[in-house]
Order: sequence, then structure tokens, then C-alpha cells
Amino acid sequence: MDSFAKDEIDEFNMLKISEPMVDNRKVVQSEISDGNCQKNILVEKHEKLPLEDTPFPFLKSLIPMMLTDGLEEGRKRNNKVVEFVHPKELKKRLDWMEISGEGTEDSKLLDACADIIKYSVKTGHPRFCNQLFGGMDEYSLAGSWLTEVLNTSQYTYEVAPVFTIMEKSIYKKLLSFAGFENGEGIFCPGGSVANMYAINIARYKRHPEIKTKGMTALEKPLVLLTSEKCHFSIKKAAILLGIGTDYVYTVKTDARGCMIPEDLDKRIEEAYDNGLEPFFVNATAGTTVRGAYDPIDKIADVCKKHRLWLHVDGAWGGSALMSRTYRHYLKGIERADSMTWDPHKLMGAPLQCAVILTRHKDILKQCNSACAAYLFQQDKFYDVSYDTGDMSIQCSRKVDVLKLWMLWKAKGDTGFEKDIDNAFHCSRYLAQKLKRTPGFKLLDEPQCTNVCFWYIPHSLRDQPETEEWWQKLHRVAPAIKKRMMENGSMMIGYQPDGKYVNFFRMIVTNLDTTEEDMDFLVDEISRLGKDL
Repeated sequence: MDSFAKDEIDEFNMLKISEPMVDNRKVVQSEISDGNCQKNILVEKHEKLPLEDTPFPFLKSLIPMMLTDGLEEGRKRNNKVVEFVHPKELKKRLDWMEISGEGTEDSKLLDACADIIKYSVKTGHPRFCNQLFGGMDEYSLAGSWLTEVLNTSQYTYEVAPVFTIMEKSIYKKLLSFAGFENGEGIFCPGGSVANMYAINIARYKRHPEIKTKGMTALEKPLVLLTSEKCHFSIKKAAILLGIGTDYVYTVKTDARGCMIPEDLDKRIEEAYDNGLEPFFVNATAGTTVRGAYDPIDKIADVCKKHRLWLHVDGAWGGSALMSRTYRHYLKGIERADSMTWDPHKLMGAPLQCAVILTRHKDILKQCNSACAAYLFQQDKFYDVSYDTGDMSIQCSRKVDVLKLWMLWKAKGDTGFEKDIDNAFHCSRYLAQKLKRTPGFKLLDEPQCTNVCFWYIPHSLRDQPETEEWWQKLHRVAPAIKKRMMENGSMMIGYQPDGKYVNFFRMIVTNLDTTEEDMDFLVDEISRLGKDL
């Protein structure tokens, strides 16, 4: 007998099993030797049922709770959006939170799940309008649940055969709406990461040597340019990619919050005069706060003049491309080099679902590939062009495509267009209602579905709008938001913006929103703030 086999047998014989069975566990009497002494210990070994006999009792109890309490009740307009409790009190109520050495029985886990549902924000509620996501579609939710059941990674055809084909189909569809007919794309964990991809591939396109030599290969520091109202992820990407925030040049915006192309041209010239190298311009299609669309076509003219990469951050407002009525806000998108698009926002897919699109075929793999031989073997027996993992900066990559495909397959282009048109319509309906209702002041006419406004309580009406008056108004939105959360009737956000004091930002992103929901919002804010 060779020494390897003898060692295996010796190790096996170290465990001397004595009965009896305790539930589905065996009490095991073991002699363990460390070479110098022997110890008798008692250990427990779980004896699992064969997989084909597993009845999934916990899931069978939890799924009805999820469907009824989490989904159905969470979408009813007469139910609360949130059962708000302050953090210290919530910690006391969630007394099951800490994990101990012993396991927990199913009944207690189900009690914990009931609490989780009770105290979580119901983002599928038609009156949750707090963020740039919301609502819930049953087909997309089904896609999410099926994704979790199958639990695979998106990197190779070998382990995700259906989903790699499905991704290619969805990319083709998204690219066609953007006008990038021969381009490519990749799903990302959020629009912030998609924006980072765009900056990285733009840098690679200009200086491919950076991939191997790093930023030290450059003679001049690189500069990227973006609107002063852009998403903060642009600056974060500059930090992560080693560009630095000092080299993020912001461009002025007009009164509506849209980038001014003439100032972009001026800022590019300033960068050249400072001995720097501009390489990337970010235009925003739907800014986070006011929903402004930068004039892509005019910005593209400036980029063409200076030979710069044009990226469009359409994470929020990019879905307007699916509407023949509103796609004019992205006029010139086909001239861009790349685009961020978040279907988990205005298209209503569950979080997270985001994609980076580019019209430059093969650049994602050229820029990001590491050619891991243990995963992306080129001598596989199938078409390895379906192994898309080397296009991504990730290794394991969650399947985000199924929930979008299921949603889109159920609705079709026509159904999506109707839903997006309705969201835009509701925002316009609300804006007109606010202008007609005493006590409300509209900040500006909406472009995307953001509706920004002030509520002016009776105590501040018909008074001169002095500095003191504006400071008093600044405190109104936070006070109403507090009452709103405590009441649980709805959720909308507020914030200041530049010279403007705190105002409400109503977001229409739930595709089930109606004109009646807009009426409720106006009435509820009036009720909550009438005595301020």
C-alpha cells in the first residue's frame, strides 16, 4: 500500500462513531490525536436528507408571506409606505438581529421575516416617490426570483448558456435605441460603475499604454469635463481611476440646469492652456435633482472639434429613448461614444439593473481583459465569443438580464412606450396642478419626470420674499417630510440646489402612477403643512 492511501485510511479510522441519532444529527464519539496525546471529544455532525427528499418547508412558509405581506399589501394605496421607527427604537424591536453560535428554528426565522417586511420601506407602493427607482412589476420580479433559484455567474457560456445568449439579445435591443448599431455593452452593478467603465475605456482608447504602464506613461495629466449638476459618480470615478478630482473640470449650466456648450468649449481651451490633456466629456440625460437633459447634439459638436470622447450618463433619463414623444430630449445620442442606462430606474426593473453601452466594438475586452487561462480558455469545444467575462472588470457577475428580459418580453416595445409616456404625462399633470393650487411654487417646468417645487404655508403667504423669508421657507420641506414619514402616507425627497433653498423633488418612476396619485400628493402636503 502506498503511503498516500495509508494516510487516508488512518485519518478515516480516527473517528469512531457511536449512536444514537438525535433528530437529524449524530452524536459522534471521536478520538483525535495530535501526535503526542489522544483526546476523547463529543461533536455533532449534521446528517442531511438526500436532496431529492428535501421538502423546502421554510420556503413554502415564507413565499406566501412575501407575496401577501411584502408584495400585495405593500402596493395598496391605503396602506403605509413605511412604518417609521427611529434607529435606537428599531434596534430594540429587532431583538433577534444578532447571530449566535446555535442555529434558529424556522418559526423564529419566519417571525424575523415578518418584522423585516413590516419595518422596510415599501418601494413598490405607488406613493413611494423618494428615489430614482420604485414600483414593482410581477414579470420582472419573477425574473429576479428565477435568477436566484438558478444562481449562476454571467461570465461564461459554460455556466450560463441561456443568459449569455439572452444578454446579447438585450444588448442588441438597447444599442439600437441608442443608435449604436454595431456597438457592444455589459451589465454593471449600478450606473455609477457604468460611468466608471466609460471613463476607463475612453482613457484606454486615447492611451492604450496605460493598461500596462499605468498613469506614469502620460506626459500630461488627463482632464475630464462634466456639468456642474452631474452625478457625483463622475468625481468618484476620477478618484478610483487615479485621475484625481482636481482634474475634473466642471462646466456651467443654464437656469434650467443644462450644460452650456459654449462654456464647455471655453473650459476645454483652459485645460489646454494649463498644459493638460482633455480626453472625456460627460453629458447628462436627466440630472438627479431637476431632471435636466444636456444638449447632446451641441455638445457632440464641441467634442468633435476637439476630438474628445463623448459619454452620456442616461442612467435616469435614458429610457426616454423608448418614447417617440420624448426621445427628442436625447437628440444626438447616436453621436456619443458611450452611454450609461439604468433599466432599474424609469423602465421599472428591480434593483439592480444597469448597463454601459458603447459604439466601439471590442473595446471593453481590449481594455479590461486579463486573459485568465483557468476561466477563458480559447480551446473550448464551443464558440468562446459567448464568454463575455473578460469584457468586465468583475469575475463573478450576477445575472441581471433575466428580470429585464422578462419585463420587456411581457410588455413589448409598445407596452414600455405607453408606461414611459404615462410617467412623463403624470409629471406634466402635476406641474400644471401645482401652478393652479394656492401655496405651491413650481421651480421650473419638468423635462424628465422630476417635479421640483416649494410648499408655502399660510404663515408665509402674501409676504415679501426677503432673505429671512427664504430661510423660513428652507425649514418647511424638512418639517413636512418628518410628518410624512411618521404618518407613512407617502415618501418624496427634498434638497437645496445651488442658490435655491430646500424644495421638494417629486419623482415619477413607478409605472403604475396615476393622475389621482398626483392629486393625493398635493392634498397630502397641504394637509401636513397647513399649520407651519
